[in-house]
Amino acid sequence: MIQKKRLINITTKLIQINSANPPGNETAVADYVARDLKSIGMEIKIYSFAKNRPNVVATLKGTLPRAKAAREALLITPHYDTVPFGKGWKFDPLGAAIHKGRIYGRGASDDKGNCAVGMEALHSLVEDGVRLRRDIVFAATADEETGSKLGVIPLLKKGILRPKAALILDSEEFDAIIAQKGLLHCRVQIFGKKAHGAYNWLGVNAIEIAARVINRLKKHQFKYKKHPLLVPPTKNIGTIRGGDKVNMVADFCEFALDIRFMPGMKAEGILKEIKSIIARETKDFKVIIDDIQKPYGIDPRHPFVKTYGETCRKMGFKATLKGSQGATVITFFQDYGIPAFSTGWGSHGVIHANDEYAEIKILYNGARVLEEFIKEYDVQ
Repeated sequence: MIQKKRLINITTKLIQINSANPPGNETAVADYVARDLKSIGMEIKIYSFAKNRPNVVATLKGTLPRAKAAREALLITPHYDTVPFGKGWKFDPLGAAIHKGRIYGRGASDDKGNCAVGMEALHSLVEDGVRLRRDIVFAATADEETGSKLGVIPLLKKGILRPKAALILDSEEFDAIIAQKGLLHCRVQIFGKKAHGAYNWLGVNAIEIAARVINRLKKHQFKYKKHPLLVPPTKNIGTIRGGDKVNMVADFCEFALDIRFMPGMKAEGILKEIKSIIARETKDFKVIIDDIQKPYGIDPRHPFVKTYGETCRKMGFKATLKGSQGATVITFFQDYGIPAFSTGWGSHGVIHANDEYAEIKILYNGARVLEEFIKEYDVQ
């Protein structure tokens, strides 16, 4: 049986451990998670891909023959790094204060509350003597807040995680994220020619060229297919720098471009369009790619998604199917043929904000739903 007091205790201890990323050091929080899950008999393995950046992979073994139980495993994966605290908090970001049914602190909703829900569901299953047929793999990961390059990505790439299906615990109030946009981050470098500011016709101003390029990019409309859960593609200029001094013609300017694109669109095609737009203003430029993530979608009728929705409805909760306009780790599973979606029980509107909190009642009900979902999945 799910125990609210124990759930609050786990959430409190997770919040009280500083795992802000950057700078990035999840050692202490990993130690706590590993010790807690080892205490209920789970098999614990630690994988680190950089110093002080451990990932905990805990397995509750099923009763099927060993190879089959592992092959049909359900992965449940939250992350335990957080964004930095920032200034202006009323509550101590590491205090885990409880006030009017809420628990406050950095990571309460993103993602330590969800991590605690997963841990409590496992406690309850073991405590009640539930005999699952398939393995349950609980992977609490590092580095999600800065791209997962030391977390989920290498765990998948190295074959450490190979479940039949993956449930990512990183959402809010029972929402089920079943689609998300792709991501393209790049830097556009424009080259010009230096000259004295009083004789600017003797130079080529890279800043002015960049301004014209930016205007063209902002006006450009990509071709795309509408998606019921996603808004159209977006473009954002995140940073810009260039020039040496006010009385010099700038011979260099660089700006960073963030594009979020729809399922069905390809990053390669988008890059080709970007270069074509820049080339209308200058031939002297360079595009540096910093990150590309594919868009993702799973059919809402997929049995894995339907089971979660039906479990919620049976227990009196609504699982709203949503799309993510930003990036989540669900996209990384598609290259390995692993169906995945994201859910969770954080609170709307407080993620990455000051005085972040989670509603204790929602965390408690989330743990109840997760435990039941695991049981329902296991009998499919």
